[in-house]
Amino acid sequence: MQFKTALIFVGAILLNIEGSLSQLDVCGRAPLNNKIVGGESATAGSWPWQVSIQSVNFRGHFCGGSLINKDWVLSAAHCFQESMGSIEIYLGRQSQSGSNPYEAFRTASQVLNHPNYDGSSNDNDIALLQLSSSVTFSDYIKPVCLAAAGSVFSAGTESWVTGWGTLQAGGQTPDVLQEVKLPIVDNSDCDYSYGGGITSNMICAGLLNEGGKDSCQGDSGGPMVSSNSSLWIQSGIVSFGEGCAKPNYPGVYARVSRYQDWINSYMGTNPPGFVEFNSYGFRSSLNLLLFSISVTFSFIPLCSTFLR
Repeated sequence: MQFKTALIFVGAILLNIEGSLSQLDVCGRAPLNNKIVGGESATAGSWPWQVSIQSVNFRGHFCGGSLINKDWVLSAAHCFQESMGSIEIYLGRQSQSGSNPYEAFRTASQVLNHPNYDGSSNDNDIALLQLSSSVTFSDYIKPVCLAAAGSVFSAGTESWVTGWGTLQAGGQTPDVLQEVKLPIVDNSDCDYSYGGGITSNMICAGLLNEGGKDSCQGDSGGPMVSSNSSLWIQSGIVSFGEGCAKPNYPGVYARVSRYQDWINSYMGTNPPGFVEFNSYGFRSSLNLLLFSISVTFSFIPLCSTFLR
């Protein structure tokens, strides 16, 4: 395991926040997440923004998503390309069959697929779901911070992906929320692996040579996040891949930082907490500059499937 530490000194300036610091006060904080290295089953409350999206038509869970403020969930457009009746959203859920004492339930009052989503290329694979009513935050239900426009996730940046997807291609789905730790793969290397088609709206992660760690079917729409100091910042949305965890085929994710304006256009007076990530430090897109930040990265792995 390799480590890279950077210390950044930035002036502390607060400009033009216009009351929208509310999400930055709460986003990306997971007080019950105390992990140092990766596991498989996540502990309750480790990823408080993770949601399970379900439908009677699909007989239960079919995609994941992430809570981005008290009223909206971020997911993947390919999850919502056919009629599925009432969409159910479970927040604070740990187990798909067991007791979930900290859970909240909402339906989706509307689903907004990106207008330029292309099912043939999987480009712009992002969607917004509005909750039927606002949720109350707790240690088990919190919004994630989102990567702001201009964020840079260098190759090797440590990331985590979570979901209830199958444990192998065509395999069984787990009952308990799963987590996997992996490094970002440079887009040029990812594009070479897939023989083209990787756009600037995508971000890749996985073990190029070994494989063995990845998201899979049922993880679609779920978050890929990286930690920067005390905040978790969402860089990607589970989109597609070749099989699951195959060597030389990293997972492909919608790049969240490319969609800040589109997301904010629906948020009104309660925008998500956008934070600029540059692999060595962070600052909010609301012009909040921080003093000194010491960030430590360890490099490890993940991968993906064709429309998860």
